[in-house]
Parts: sequence; C-alpha cells; structure tokens
Amino acid sequence: MTKALELLARFPQAQVLCLGDLMLDRYIYGSADRLSPEAPVPIVRVQSRKIMPGGLGNVAKNLATLGVKVWAVGLVGDDGPAEDLRLLMKKALDPIEPIFLKDPRRPTTVKTRLIAGIQQVVRYDEESDAFLEGSLAELYQAEVARILPQVKAVALSDYGKGVLSPKIASWLISQAQSLNIPTVVDPKGADYSPYRGATVVTPNCQELSLAVGRPLKKTDPLALAQAGQELMARHDLKNLVITRSEEGMTLLTESGKIHHLPTRAQAVYDVSGAGDTVMGVLTAALACGADLLVGAVLASRAAGVVVGKVGTAVATPEEIRGSVA
Repeated sequence: MTKALELLARFPQAQVLCLGDLMLDRYIYGSADRLSPEAPVPIVRVQSRKIMPGGLGNVAKNLATLGVKVWAVGLVGDDGPAEDLRLLMKKALDPIEPIFLKDPRRPTTVKTRLIAGIQQVVRYDEESDAFLEGSLAELYQAEVARILPQVKAVALSDYGKGVLSPKIASWLISQAQSLNIPTVVDPKGADYSPYRGATVVTPNCQELSLAVGRPLKKTDPLALAQAGQELMARHDLKNLVITRSEEGMTLLTESGKIHHLPTRAQAVYDVSGAGDTVMGVLTAALACGADLLVGAVLASRAAGVVVGKVGTAVATPEEIRGSVA
C-alpha cells in the first residue's frame, strides 16, 4: 500500500488528454411512497436536481480531482446542455480550457436519471450515435494532434455515441504510439479491432461477454481471465483490466500475469461512474510512469469509494488515502 500512496502523491505531476464521448448527466432526486393511479409506476415527489459531466467529462473530472493536469476535447450539439457542460468542464479543469466542437446536426448527449431515495427509478437518454466524419473529423484530429505532444497519457472513453468511430479510434491510438504515449480505452461494442495496440483496455464483465461472444459472470474470475486473454491475443491489446463492480477487478498483463484485486467498498449504492474512476486512476498512473499493478491497486480502492456514493461521483485524494490505510 505504501507504493500506492506514493503514486497518489505524484499525480499532480501528470498530464493527460481525455477524448471520446462527452455527455451531461442529469439527476432528479425525490421520494416515492405510492403508486400512480394511471399506471403501475411510482409517483416521485421531486426534491432536488443536479447536473455533472459524464462520459469523458467524468473521467476528466476524476483526474482533475486527483490533481492531474487535464486536457479534454469533446463533441457537443448547438444547444443548452452544451453550454451547461462547457461551464461545468471549465470549472473542473481550470485553468485549462476544454475544447468543444459543435455539431448542429446532433444533440448534446444527455442522460437523465430519476432517483427515489437511493433507488434509480428510470433513466432516459437524448443522443445521436452518428459517426464523426468529414470536416468536423478533420478539425477533431487537428486539435488532438496539437495537444498530444503536451501530455504523458491518453484516456479514450467510448460510449458508442459516434466520436470514436473505428477510423478515429485507430488513428488516435496510432498517433499516441508514434509518440510513445500510453493509451487507456474504456471500450464499447463487440469489435475491439479499432483498439489494437492500446496500452490498457478496461471492459466490465458485460462488455467482455459481448466481445468474446459468451456469457460470463463477475463472480468467476478464472473464466473472466481466460476470456480476457483470448481478447488480448486477438486484438494485440497489451494489458486488460476487467472491472467487476463490487467484486473488484482483474488485471491481465502483457507478461501473462493475472492479478485479482478485490474492492474495499463498505457499501454499494451506485456503480455508475465507477468505471470512469478506474480509467482515470489507471491513466494517471501511466502518465507518471508507474507500474500498472500499483495503479490498478489504487484504482480498485478509488472505485470502492465511488460505488459507496449515489450518482456519478469522484474519489478525492483524502478519501482514497482513507481507503488504502
């Protein structure tokens, strides 16, 4: 644990670029104590609302909370949620300005969650999954190429909303490789070929099941490890971190080693955003030149902090230190 704490103290020396799908997370909180007479659904009496960055925005916020210097390039619509995101990201990443490319043909991705007590009742999404292409794709690549030499690691958040098309994802990883910059990918979909050459890919159990074409259980680390090794060999992935919610995570390294890392969550209230926390800590660790296992241990403890909170959350250095101690 000493090495993990030493790594945490080095995070303010790190520089990271966050790319991929940017979204706005909306939370509507209330109480529910009866069913509607109109349909068999609860009536929620709204008490408060909250908005925060999601997707790559939450990864960036996690990194900034840990003291990392963060650049972020995101795609938004020409709408009100885009302005909300701009203000939130500007505050989170200060003094670095986030770069937003506007596409008037699509809405800013918004996920709205209705929560009664600590129970999520429903989530509804406003989004487009059209691939980034044409002049906008060229502008996106130009911004990335300008920033890339300034950073020590890249985080790619793929939520299937169109930014990380196969062409763009492959290009980003190739560009980072050419500069010896490690890449960490939060994947989406069944085809991992666009992530070929990535330093670390971080599927959860469900995503890994989809990628290998068979059902897997988060409580079966041996089966998960076997499936992960198949995926690594198939797509030339250097390392794999399989996130397993309250079960912790499994790290598979390019040297063939397997590490099962339990979480230390005191209670599990909400797993949303925990994958972003894992990704952020792993990327920061690589940006510091740290051993991946030490970074994974620290990421596991940070995720344990986050799943004990309701809503998309971040772990502070003080909370992580308390978890590691």
